[in-house]
Amino acid sequence: MWEYAFGIPDSLFIRGDVPMTKEEVRTLSLSKLRLKKDFTVWDIGAGTGSVSVEAALYCSEGRVYAIEKNDEALKLIRQNAEAFGTSNLTAVPGKAPEALCHLPDPDRVFIGGSGGKIEDILALVMRRLKPGGVIVINAVTLETVHRAKDCLSGGGYEVETILVNISKSMRAGGSTLMQARNPVFILSAKSAE
Repeated sequence: MWEYAFGIPDSLFIRGDVPMTKEEVRTLSLSKLRLKKDFTVWDIGAGTGSVSVEAALYCSEGRVYAIEKNDEALKLIRQNAEAFGTSNLTAVPGKAPEALCHLPDPDRVFIGGSGGKIEDILALVMRRLKPGGVIVINAVTLETVHRAKDCLSGGGYEVETILVNISKSMRAGGSTLMQARNPVFILSAKSAE
């Protein structure tokens, strides 16, 4: 079982061909969630469940719900939850926002994928988020950033946006090169107390 929060190496997750929030972006995103041990967390568009696993390890007295529409990804979420011993993590099959309707109200929400429905998802999340709750969104397109920021601002949330550009070293021949990863926007917003 992993004993540290945050920053599990990517290589320790079971991956397959499913998207995964990479270690450095995952660590920043989790820090923006401002988690506490007993929180209820929704991870929407959970992919391999890397964010869900780390949130579940940290929120050891709470619950984490990994919402995912892809069957292969749901299998990987369950495998990763078992590998890391996170019995408080539940894989929830289905598309957001519909799959969120029967979940307990969250203290924190992470959106890693929206399937083009960011406005619909945020409308439901903003109604259900507990007072003082936090929403963190990872986005790779300017359009998603713009639409999410408009929704959140319109709902009275103050939005912070950062752009993360990560390069990792790799060996090529006898030299070390820096290989760039795709930039990721991280939006964070807090509801009123």
